[in-house]
Amino acid sequence: MARWLVEKGYDAVHTLDLPDKNRTTDRQISELSVREQRIVISKDADFYNRFLLKLEPFKLIFLTVGNVSTEELISLFDKNLDRIFGEMEFNNVIEITPASLITID
Repeated sequence: MARWLVEKGYDAVHTLDLPDKNRTTDRQISELSVREQRIVISKDADFYNRFLLKLEPFKLIFLTVGNVSTEELISLFDKNLDRIFGEMEFNNVIEITPASLITID
């Protein structure tokens, strides 16, 4: 997903680009997100719960799309990209399901 976003012109970082790669902890990702004001995109409910408890990460796109291929996920984003990032201007969390976008400010 990060590579696709970079190709679209967004400043995106994948965990594989971080020093600890995929061993980077959720706490480290949240701290980086807050420090650099980055949006975290994740299927991990721990990030959603952390946001509700600590208002971290900076902003979150929470994916509840089930077990879909990367291609299907990119297609879902591609169809909704303008709306997703438009909503991120005014909301802190967007939950993306196969059928809808749910926002939390």
